Amino acid sequence: MKQRSIFKIDITKIEGAGDFPCPNCGVIISPDDETETVYTIIETKTKNDVLQGLILQCNKCKSKIHLVGFLTVQNQTKIPS
Repeated sequence: MKQRSIFKIDITKIEGAGDFPCPNCGVIISPDDETETVYTIIETKTKNDVLQGLILQCNKCKSKIHLVGFLTVQNQTKIPS
């Protein structure tokens, strides 16, 4: 049985509009693509209703990609009391 590759990408390191190549096969993954033709969202990770990360699967090579670096509760602007 062939083992699938797993990658971790920090979205704060992505330049431009958020598009990035799959680290395994190079297909371009775009946050604007809602068709799930290129990738599928496997899991969303939230904490206190704030997005912490996503796990995607590339539909071309079946690699799993963990996206990290989303705003956390600590990094959000605090409302003054």
